[in-house]
Amino acid sequence: MMQQRISVLTLGADDLPAMKKFYEESFGWKPVAENQDIIFYQMNGFLFSLGKRKALADFIGVPPEGSGFRSVTIGYNVATEAEVNTLYEQLKAKGVKILKPPTAPPFGGLFFYFEDIEGNILEVAYSTFIPLDKDGNALGHQPIDHL
Repeated sequence: MMQQRISVLTLGADDLPAMKKFYEESFGWKPVAENQDIIFYQMNGFLFSLGKRKALADFIGVPPEGSGFRSVTIGYNVATEAEVNTLYEQLKAKGVKILKPPTAPPFGGLFFYFEDIEGNILEVAYSTFIPLDKDGNALGHQPIDHL
């Protein structure tokens, strides 16, 4: 039985140097290890990595093609609505492509969606249903069966 956790989340990149630049300049992230094929960033309890799409697909043994919505979003939760708005303004000022401006859903909270330079969708959210610890780690999820 596998433990319920993730150790590494990797995105395949068509242009690895450009993706590295986007994540480091837009977010201020610093790599912990890298070479010409892959870059690792230490996150809160796991590693996020960017790897060359074709090299990664070849290694796995699958075709590298793919476009459009990939049925995946990457979420970055914050503790307040003010933080959502601040990050929105900062990313917008850096020219990041915003897909949906800050929106308050009927069930509460505030969120916005944006793309990295290769179309991967990221979300910044404040959710009353996801409590965070002092380091921003998700502590679980409140019941939503009443929604």
